[in-house]
Amino acid sequence: MGIYITNLFDLPAHVRLIRPGYLVSIIQPEYQPETPPEIEPERHLRVGVHDISEPSEGSIVPGHTHIEELIDFLHDWPVDESLMVHCYAGVSRSTATALIARFMKCGDELTSAHALRAAAPHAQPNRRIIAIADGILGCSGRLIEARDAMGPGEPVTEGPLVELSLVS
Repeated sequence: MGIYITNLFDLPAHVRLIRPGYLVSIIQPEYQPETPPEIEPERHLRVGVHDISEPSEGSIVPGHTHIEELIDFLHDWPVDESLMVHCYAGVSRSTATALIARFMKCGDELTSAHALRAAAPHAQPNRRIIAIADGILGCSGRLIEARDAMGPGEPVTEGPLVELSLVS
């Protein structure tokens, strides 16, 4: 089992293929998908935020309440079931969520960041989401430092399906 990262457009095919036990849609409200029939509705978390790090007119900036809800959901996710995470492109919000999820289950920020970079050279985890999670999880800046240690991701417009292992 592991964490799968995808984009909105490839989500239906990947859900049918992988049949994850849990799904996180961290995407702006106007693009929130219906819960796929393969996923139980209570195992699908919808976080309605835009991919921004600073407030912007007409956009929903990720806030403490959003990330607290995400962390609560991830606490309930059992590692013996796979988790699929998606945003619009599969590059920023979804990779931030995957980094948080892996850290929560494996307990090491830097190892989790290295695993994410190895699995997803294009990953560019949203800085605001990571910073809020760092505070909620009591990481004292370590999750932020791990994210920054990843360096810039390779440029892409749409990320491919990525499997992030929970084994180091």
